Amino acid sequence: MKRRKIFLPTVLIFLLSISGCEQSKPKSPLGWPGVTQQTRPWTRWWWHGSAVNKRDITASLEAYKKNGIGGLELTPIFGVIGEEDKFIDYLSPEWMEMLDFTLAEAKRLDLGIDMATGTGWPFGGPHVTAEYAPKNIVYKTYQLEAGKKLSERIHCKQTPLVRAVGNIVYQQYAANKSTAGDAWYDPTSLPEFRRIDIQDLVEPVSANKDLQGLALDQVKFEKELPLQTLMAYSQAGDALDLTHKVDQYGTLDWTASEGEWTLFAVFQGWHGKMVERAAPGGEGNTIDHFSEAAIAHYLNRFDEAFSGHDISNLRAFFNDSYEVDDARGQADWTPDLFAEFQQRRGYDLRHHLPALFGQATEEKNKRVLCDYRETISDLILEKFTMNWQKWAQEKGAIIRNQAHGSPANVLDLYAASDIPETEGRDILRIKYASSASHVTGKQLTSSESATWLNEHFKSTLADVKENIDRFLLGGVNHVFYHGTAYSPQDASWPGWLFYAAVHFNPRNSFWNDLGTLNEYITRVQSFLQSGKPNTDILLYFPIHDRFSEPGAELLEHVGGGRGGYDASAVKAVAENLQNAGYAFDYISDRQLSKAEITNSHVMAGGVSYKTIVVPQCSYMPLATLEKLVQLAQNGATVIMHKSLPGDVPGFGDLESRQTKFKQLLAKLDFKKSNGSELQTAIVGSGTVLVSDDLNQTLATTGIQREMLVDRELQFIRRSFDQGYYYFIANWSENAIDDWVPLATNAKSVAIFDPMSGKSGIAQSRLNENGQFQVYLQLAPGESRILKTFNSAVGGAAYAYCEPAGDAEQLNRTWQVDFIAGGPDK
Repeated sequence: MKRRKIFLPTVLIFLLSISGCEQSKPKSPLGWPGVTQQTRPWTRWWWHGSAVNKRDITASLEAYKKNGIGGLELTPIFGVIGEEDKFIDYLSPEWMEMLDFTLAEAKRLDLGIDMATGTGWPFGGPHVTAEYAPKNIVYKTYQLEAGKKLSERIHCKQTPLVRAVGNIVYQQYAANKSTAGDAWYDPTSLPEFRRIDIQDLVEPVSANKDLQGLALDQVKFEKELPLQTLMAYSQAGDALDLTHKVDQYGTLDWTASEGEWTLFAVFQGWHGKMVERAAPGGEGNTIDHFSEAAIAHYLNRFDEAFSGHDISNLRAFFNDSYEVDDARGQADWTPDLFAEFQQRRGYDLRHHLPALFGQATEEKNKRVLCDYRETISDLILEKFTMNWQKWAQEKGAIIRNQAHGSPANVLDLYAASDIPETEGRDILRIKYASSASHVTGKQLTSSESATWLNEHFKSTLADVKENIDRFLLGGVNHVFYHGTAYSPQDASWPGWLFYAAVHFNPRNSFWNDLGTLNEYITRVQSFLQSGKPNTDILLYFPIHDRFSEPGAELLEHVGGGRGGYDASAVKAVAENLQNAGYAFDYISDRQLSKAEITNSHVMAGGVSYKTIVVPQCSYMPLATLEKLVQLAQNGATVIMHKSLPGDVPGFGDLESRQTKFKQLLAKLDFKKSNGSELQTAIVGSGTVLVSDDLNQTLATTGIQREMLVDRELQFIRRSFDQGYYYFIANWSENAIDDWVPLATNAKSVAIFDPMSGKSGIAQSRLNENGQFQVYLQLAPGESRILKTFNSAVGGAAYAYCEPAGDAEQLNRTWQVDFIAGGPDK
């Protein structure tokens, strides 16, 4: 153990009784923050078939509370085969009675309750008629010469389609239960499995029997599709609207004038996406997420159900990600799209349909496509997310929202949510949600955690901890397990289970030890919910590069594992910053527009950032460039990686915007530094830099990286009025038993072990370069919390491990007794 220049506080050292994190508030520098519902881990609570009863609700809630769970998110889901007589229809009076009882019991036990705004996912149900269901664009083209009329009808018939979740057990049971009796328990005795055919269904879907057994995922009936517009385009560039010249039979009454014409007919299709894994009473169409009328109509059902009920103990309404387009085709249309597009983009999309469908020049295709995608992004933000949030607020609640995977700028969707929620295993994507929280001043970022880490009952608590630590290091501070299925006490083992592990319930063998992990998470989150984010860099997210990139389909989904993020410049920069130990948050155009300057730092959401980094990008809105220049004029440092942004995005008012864009860039008087590729432009009291070597430029501007990452330690840092909090985890395969540098200065530092609850004043020093260091001991996978202080503080010294002697080999005979669990024989 190498230790030198150790200094400990010279003030009076006093005795401290370490009592873990059950204290209401810290009583000393070594005290743990207080515990609340929100500092504890929560879990998703599936109600299979909503087949719940009061006795088992109470037993379940008491068990969860006893084991350290802080709250639950109630999500009704598909029912259990053979329990149909116990199913309760969603939002029925009986269902509301169960909700009332749950809220009362949770209040008694000091448990929080959130509620999915529907069953399964996405939003939808039996009351969502075709008018409010998701729609898609279908287009056809026709060629016509001068002096001729079109002989064929302008019409389009939807191709029928049916997709189910593919659960053969469900479908076998649904098909045979009336005649097979108990034989359905033995699949070998049933007739050969036959997939559902569209001929088996009637329209509307809600009129079909046994929707639980059918488990429908997408349904399209054969039908004539309504014409939305018919446009004619000449080779000379003329565009004519012929929609009014088409009669009810699809006959076009128009003779082509001089030249050759291409006609584009746009029809409205029905996408057919159903609520996936819906609970009884929740089956049906999903909603059109781009329509204000659709979300208003959808939420009216909740208003009616909630009438006369006290739901004040319900904290939040939840949305389990977008997932409309994980079906065949995309929901890429809404009836008001043309009008919304013209209002927002300033020109008529109908005059540019060839570009929308990729049949104009490459540049125009990209520009019109970008405008279309930005309009869709605006609609899902303003029509769906904001209206849902406003509705929840009127109910005295907030919203928790998984925005990832939406065809939108997810940073803006997250920012419009009271609690942004993420999922997955990529820390760079996890930071989408936490960044939105940080730059808009939100306290909490949540995560759907430990989703399907392995097959059923194969995941260990070590696997879960590793997954949880990744979320915590990515800025999450409000963990939700995925998940916990309600199960009656008399159900045979393993009880009722969701199809996707991990199972956080009393029937899992790790339940008796889960409380230890729950205490660990609680202790970490008690710090990560305190203070403020301490992040140095704002990383601009050039969404218009994504919106301008053509793909196989019209929509561009962001943040859900789809799209071109992996090959993007912003991902490369984010990965470099993460690996090099820089603390950063993403920021969108919309969020950047609200940033301000204080003491040459960029302020966003109450957090002070030292610089803005702009990755190499082809497109940047004029308003964003103007804002960056304004921030620089007021004292900010803006770093352009590799090059200045290339051009404005979109098509509307293009020449005027391009002229202003070029003029603004031309005003930046760049000068090269001696012997360096770094270009510097002084702008007011700030600077704009262009550099190929981002890390070197950051160092030049005084932004320090956390060098502990060189030892494969990962961190997240927050500030409080006396110093900083660090959460540090050892992701390496090697134990750490050494001095570890910190990028922040301190007079004292305390170590908190969130697994044991122990704490103490750490050994710390300044090295020969004046860098502050702390002595850490971390086994692979272990983590600690550091609390640094700007002044010297006293307390019990942290108990480091010391070798107790030589290892002794145990070669005696062992006896193993199985004292719990089963089987008995």
